[in-house]
Amino acid sequence: MIDQGAKTALLQAASSLESECEALVARLVRHRSVLGQEQSCLAEMEQIYAELGLEPFRIPVNVAELESHPGFSPPLIDYAGRDPVAAIYRPASTAGRSLLLQSHIDVVPEGDAALWTTPPFEPVVRDGRMYGRGAADMKAGLACSLMAFKALKLAGLEPGGELHFAAVIEEECTGNGALAVMQALPRPDAVLIPEPGPDNPALYVAEVGVVWAWLHVTGKPAHVREMQAGVNAIEAAMAIAARFKTYEFEMNRAEHRHPAFAGLNHPVNINLGTIEGGEWNSSVPTRAKIGLRVGVMPGISCRQVAADIVRIVAEGAAELGLPEGHARVTFGGFMADGCVFPPDQAISQAVMAAHRAVFDDELRHYAASGLTDARHYVLYQGTEAVCYGPDCSNIHGIDESVGLASMHGVTKALALLMAGW
Repeated sequence: MIDQGAKTALLQAASSLESECEALVARLVRHRSVLGQEQSCLAEMEQIYAELGLEPFRIPVNVAELESHPGFSPPLIDYAGRDPVAAIYRPASTAGRSLLLQSHIDVVPEGDAALWTTPPFEPVVRDGRMYGRGAADMKAGLACSLMAFKALKLAGLEPGGELHFAAVIEEECTGNGALAVMQALPRPDAVLIPEPGPDNPALYVAEVGVVWAWLHVTGKPAHVREMQAGVNAIEAAMAIAARFKTYEFEMNRAEHRHPAFAGLNHPVNINLGTIEGGEWNSSVPTRAKIGLRVGVMPGISCRQVAADIVRIVAEGAAELGLPEGHARVTFGGFMADGCVFPPDQAISQAVMAAHRAVFDDELRHYAASGLTDARHYVLYQGTEAVCYGPDCSNIHGIDESVGLASMHGVTKALALLMAGW
């Protein structure tokens, strides 16, 4: 715990940084840091760390060194020029525990920009919320962690242990950026990832895993006047994909649900995320490809789910009478297990105490039907990890936004956390 005088100074310092925090979020949102285009945002992070008096350094994502790790996911593109950025603050004396504050700078595509009220990468504030792709997921949380650190400096306080900072890539598709960081940095005493909470700040207590898979179907082309002589690859692919709704229902049955998800009726979701195929509107299509995102309940191996995917596709192909090899599965992107973050662990208790001190309210617990990078540290390093960040609205959707009051409150809570931890 910190004394009342230090606490007051710290909260006042954080309040003085509110405009700077908002400007920092906007600065980051202006980078369209989708997969393969993260370079400018990573360079921005190097500059931001330097402005805070830190010495940034890059951590390569080396596939040859990581691919045998159980947390590795098959990459979608090459990693050249997209190295995560890290920095370490070392206090004059080390009497406290170390803490890693890690955030991802990659964002998902904006979809149809015409559907947005304002352009997705031109951040704007309306009615106390900042709108823009990545504003909530998770560039606001990143800004909170950095401004919390700056508040300590302004208040004349120094944390008693090392603070590790990392800005990573591919949280949205593999998690390999965080895996590389985990392997390269000293093991911290705890990890805090300022991921947003839905509608309100929240403490993550569990998350599902995810498998990304692609269904490839080869049909038999024909002119549409003789379409009965052909095999429509698109129709066949859709028929096979429909079988996953039965699997989704089965995996959400109570006997398959981890206790952390006991209060949720539908924690495991399966999404048909992409589709492509065909060659000509007047030809029976030769090929079709559907991208799947399949949720994985904690306690069930993602590799078992991958085997289930292969089985379901094989059964569907057999029912349709497709020749051998005309329906197959490939994997790329997430191959990730689910994870639990016990609310009674030390870092979670510290986060709840800091939140209570700022918001005068108990922090809501959240079992997420998505996943985060925090899993790596728990599953493969044995380090306590948790997610806690400002509120969010419409992440991965249209008009994504973060609440500014929530963001400023979380900044203060993270400042107290850093000081007390």
